[in-house]
Amino acid sequence: MTAVQAYPVGTVPAARSIRRFTARAPRGRGEGRLGALLGDLYTALVSVAVSAGVGLGAVQQLRVALPPPPEVPPPVGLSLPVVVAVLLVGAAGALLSLAGRLGPVGAGGAEAVWWLTLPVERRGLLRPAAARLPVLAAPAAAVLVTLLSAGLLGHTGAGLLRAALVAALAAAAVVLAAALVQSAGLPRRATALTGDLLMVAAPVGAAVLALSGAAPSTLPVPGWAVVVAVALVVAALAAVLDARLGRLPARTVRDSGSVAAQALGAVVSLDSRELGRALAGAVLRPGRRWSSRLRTVRGPATALVTADLVLLRRSTRHLVQLGVAVLVPVLVTVVPQLASPVGVLLAVLVGGAAAASAAADGARWAQMAPVLDRSLPLRHTTVRRLRMVVPGLVALWWSAVTLGAVALWSEGPLLDWLVLAVASAPVWAAAAVRAAYRPAPEWGGRLVITEAGALPLGALAVLSKGPDLVALCLLPLWVAIGVAAVTTPVVTAQVVLSAVAVLVASSTHEKGWFERSLEGEQRGRPAAGGAGGAA
Repeated sequence: MTAVQAYPVGTVPAARSIRRFTARAPRGRGEGRLGALLGDLYTALVSVAVSAGVGLGAVQQLRVALPPPPEVPPPVGLSLPVVVAVLLVGAAGALLSLAGRLGPVGAGGAEAVWWLTLPVERRGLLRPAAARLPVLAAPAAAVLVTLLSAGLLGHTGAGLLRAALVAALAAAAVVLAAALVQSAGLPRRATALTGDLLMVAAPVGAAVLALSGAAPSTLPVPGWAVVVAVALVVAALAAVLDARLGRLPARTVRDSGSVAAQALGAVVSLDSRELGRALAGAVLRPGRRWSSRLRTVRGPATALVTADLVLLRRSTRHLVQLGVAVLVPVLVTVVPQLASPVGVLLAVLVGGAAAASAAADGARWAQMAPVLDRSLPLRHTTVRRLRMVVPGLVALWWSAVTLGAVALWSEGPLLDWLVLAVASAPVWAAAAVRAAYRPAPEWGGRLVITEAGALPLGALAVLSKGPDLVALCLLPLWVAIGVAAVTTPVVTAQVVLSAVAVLVASSTHEKGWFERSLEGEQRGRPAAGGAGGAA
């Protein structure tokens, strides 16, 4: 028998020392120098200064371009301050939903593998992770409120400063509240669902105010007492969360860190599809209490369409996105200071893109895992066209409601705008499916060095697939909104361009016709040269 020799047992290190050791280890193996760090810091400061200058210039131009409010308020309409309040409430809901999907307290990678198994107080290890998202949300909210308050409401001086401070503190409070819900052991989908409902409640409340005529014309500017009160609330939430960090289960922290790492990787790689899958997969139910009988399945084609319908019906986030996409253009048409041709066109563009994207989630999942597409006895072009059915139906419904509101705004015949809605709906569906099946940027090829980091050559060309159809094949719709009238040539041109959009989106080629023709010429040149030499 071999005896184990006794060895001295040291004291357990503090959580702060472990964090410092973890941060110091990669720095010791890094090849960076102080000069490179100073250069990166200088570049970041210059980029922030230039962005701030561009933002302030845009704010001033926006304030000058907006028309003055009408002297007699219309019977059905909203004032500009109410629109800003609606945007802020919707942004708060989006922040709460994002915080719920990300955790917001999590540890991924090596931190989750090593830290969570140590006999160390977990609260000290998770403090930086708990403070990360509130610290990021606060300045973003302050910038957003500054732009809206200065650009749309004309606030300046101390009033603008107080509004920015309240926004920053309120954003931090929203994230801290989500973290408290996480520490209580509630599922993340409850927090995400609350944020989604808040996003829907904002435009619905605005519509109720517009129809009832009870919308206020001005909103009060927060005073210093409000700033102090919100700061005290944030401090209380932070203290309670800090005391409860040790109660977070390791599985919850690990899952949240995994989602955050996947989302960050999608942002860095410019892959919006992977970002959507990361945020959607974070709140999926582990099991369902009931299942559909799928009576609409009668063959391969109906099976594919039914799968897209079921996926849309079970996604709360995309249903909320559809509701917001419908209400935003409708509300813009009843705000006198925003109801210009440019404002209505931008609202229709944003709403249509959001509605079509929400209905094309099945195509995005199929691009990553084409199991269903390849197992059914259908041609590839047929599969692409069947993937357009659900986005097309959603786009048809959205176009009918939105262009009906545009008809009331333009005081034109409702039937003409509804015909244009039917003619333009296929373009939205084709653009959504084309964007869903676009190839990923080639990171293994040539890279272009930019201020934001290295980007693959042709990344913008890849990301433009989908939006290019919206920009080109919806030109008749943009012209009709610009002139506030629908004519027969506009509808005819829209029908032709819709057919072109469907044909383009049905193609399975990853490269365009021009690129394929150039490659064909390059392949044929050596053969032609060799034939000439032989002759």
